[in-house]
Amino acid sequence: MKIAIAIILLVVFSVAFHLVSPWYLPPIASNWQAIDDTISLTFWVTGIVFILVNFFLAYVVIKYRKGKQERADYEPENKRLEIILTTITTIGVAAMLAPGLLVWDQIIAAPEDSKEIEVVGQQWQWSFRFPGDDNKFGKVNNQFITVANPFGINPSDPAGQDDLLVSGNEVHMPLEQPIKVLLRSKDVLHNFTVTQFRVKMDLVPGTVTSIWFKPTRLGSFEILCEELCGIGHFAMRGRVVVDTPEDYQTWLNQQPTFAQTQDFTAGDPLKGQSAYMICATCHGQKGEGNAAMNAPKIAGMAPWYVERQLRYYQQGIRGKHKDDMFGQQMAPMALTLSGATSVDDVAAYIKTLQDIPVVETIQGDTKRGMSLYRTCGTCHGATGLGNQGLNAPRLANQHDWYLKRQLENFKQGIRGKHPHDVYGVQMRLMSRTLRDEQSIMDIISYINTL
Repeated sequence: MKIAIAIILLVVFSVAFHLVSPWYLPPIASNWQAIDDTISLTFWVTGIVFILVNFFLAYVVIKYRKGKQERADYEPENKRLEIILTTITTIGVAAMLAPGLLVWDQIIAAPEDSKEIEVVGQQWQWSFRFPGDDNKFGKVNNQFITVANPFGINPSDPAGQDDLLVSGNEVHMPLEQPIKVLLRSKDVLHNFTVTQFRVKMDLVPGTVTSIWFKPTRLGSFEILCEELCGIGHFAMRGRVVVDTPEDYQTWLNQQPTFAQTQDFTAGDPLKGQSAYMICATCHGQKGEGNAAMNAPKIAGMAPWYVERQLRYYQQGIRGKHKDDMFGQQMAPMALTLSGATSVDDVAAYIKTLQDIPVVETIQGDTKRGMSLYRTCGTCHGATGLGNQGLNAPRLANQHDWYLKRQLENFKQGIRGKHPHDVYGVQMRLMSRTLRDEQSIMDIISYINTL
């Protein structure tokens, strides 16, 4: 009897928990109500089976309980019961599968008026490509992928010259416009998922998969990778912003074409030298940094990283948090670089500065730090020299007190919380793997050896 009561209570509490639980699908933001209906149908079919089977089990336990001395009856076959159970199971499975097949048939058939957008996945970032005025995508191949051509667009294909490229993790889409998403992976298996859109699809290396949907609600929605793609899988996040058609077109017009990304002029270090005089006040004439001024060493930093951080300060993406005291000091200094090429020129000059060794100030367990650094080394490199392809800056030969402060800022959300700091957001998630201050000390102690 106790077992039967426990089974009944399990069913009652399970149903009650579902009815009062706040966890369910978020409000839908696309045309795929059919997906929700299919999920609901599956839930009801399996839910009813769960209730009936368990109540039947409780009934059997009560009805057929007997004394310890009695033996159970043995009945090897019961054709009538087998037919009933097989029929009920067949109907239940068909009720779940048939609607799903009908919905799948709709998912793979995008409307003719769909706008095409390419989503490219790589460890552990998203990027996006739009066709240009010719409404055609240029041909791509991994053999063309370089730092200057991360999408792998064939430079000799005229159709690719006007392709619009979005290198960040945020993409915009127009409201009430069918979107066909072409999915391509540059390395391993990924999965493109926007929960509110109710559709998801794998990105398979060597092929192009696709899905389509029509955004029906303005807003900002998170992109997730729902296929385990490596150590930084949980940090591979992006954002879809659904705009009005007018706002979408304004945003799209701001994106560079492939031809524009290839037609760039490197900064002028001679011009950058004069502009650097303001920077030298804190960072030193040789870019060696100054701990007393809380200014890190910038000699040895890659130009692309220097440029990005200066523009982040200028745009308020970095240095705006109320607890980022030193970032707040840096933000107005970055605004003094007001010329069209001033940031590039300063970065080019910094590249010419000699990389002077730093003095270690932090001691930790280097052996433990080496183990912890394996996660960091996936992006920043085994020797800490950074990787532009993964947007990971150099760590080796940097002031350890500065690295410690930045890791603490990431962990506390002082840095990397701005929605447009897409790489900072990833770093904030990764920094949380360092559970305590000792872990930070140990990993920095190891970085000092690189």
